[in-house]
Amino acid sequence: MAWPQILAWRLRRQFVSGAGAPDAVTVARRLCGVQTQVASSAKLAVAVRSAEPDPGEIDRALWADRTLAKTWIMRGTLHLVPADELAGYCAALSTLRFWEKGSWQRGHGVTAAEIAAIIEAVPQVLADGARRPLTREELVDAVVAASGDAHLREALTSGWGALLKPLSRLGELCYGPPREGRVTFTAPRAWLPDWPSELPPFEEAGVHVARAFLGAHGPATPEMFDTWLFGGVARKAVLKGWFRDLAPELTEVETDDGMTLLALTEHLDDLASTRPSAEVHLLPGFDQYILAAPRALAPLVPPPLKPKVSRQAGWISPVVVHEGRGAGVWEAKNGDITLDLSAPVPQAPLDEAVARVRSLLRPPGAS
Repeated sequence: MAWPQILAWRLRRQFVSGAGAPDAVTVARRLCGVQTQVASSAKLAVAVRSAEPDPGEIDRALWADRTLAKTWIMRGTLHLVPADELAGYCAALSTLRFWEKGSWQRGHGVTAAEIAAIIEAVPQVLADGARRPLTREELVDAVVAASGDAHLREALTSGWGALLKPLSRLGELCYGPPREGRVTFTAPRAWLPDWPSELPPFEEAGVHVARAFLGAHGPATPEMFDTWLFGGVARKAVLKGWFRDLAPELTEVETDDGMTLLALTEHLDDLASTRPSAEVHLLPGFDQYILAAPRALAPLVPPPLKPKVSRQAGWISPVVVHEGRGAGVWEAKNGDITLDLSAPVPQAPLDEAVARVRSLLRPPGAS
């Protein structure tokens, strides 16, 4: 199977080609989450895939409808995920309890007893989170009071959420609605409709997440899945178990450059009949089309372009995509779009893609 076919299939499966997604929840479900470390990038990632972009729908889904949840999840980064799928992601990710390692504790200035105290205290203080989610400062005060350990104040207020990430992975913490410009936190069991009494079995959850990943970002290898979900540090026995259980639904495919990948068997005919794309798209920073594939995947990000796409401190630039491949990067400046192309791109479809994204970036009501 040729890479241009695979990439064209991914563009269509991810609602980039056709931009036919009906709403933000559908986008987040298909993409296996939308990274929202930069909120404007997440909003654009949804908008470029939407049949009728709606600037306010993510906030409504998060804070009014509660059909989206916002928390630290894949790779410990902030994501939007469908509320009814968050428990499954937490179950899969909780198989790697990084906070129990001495090296992690020393790096964050806490002892094993202190991190255990935080994990015990946070669910207690967020139990009433549906009525009044807590700001970070209020959460820290409440944890210190509940634990009786004043040292936790310094640990919890230094570092951007590092000591709260175990709680998000355990399904005990997510974002609540902003209050006076400040983020708040609540408990999924208090905030999200139909939150289960306990997380699903990790064996079932991992298979479900792997299946969903291959349905949007496949064909792929277990290692690619591990890199996307855990950052490449999954427990090997757990990863093998998930793909062993999923094996009856999988078929090996060989790419035109000799890679062996796994595809969902139900998608083989669709993959095989997909024609290479000639389209041009502008995707925002931290877009799942780029993030869910290894940055070393040359058919997607040509090696000369890689330093401009994958930058320092984990920054992923907005990318110009032509024929499914990265063809350059772009930046919004002073109300316009600046292009930095590394490969020839046909002018007419490029102009059309730029005009579309420019219109999506324009503030509501602006002419």
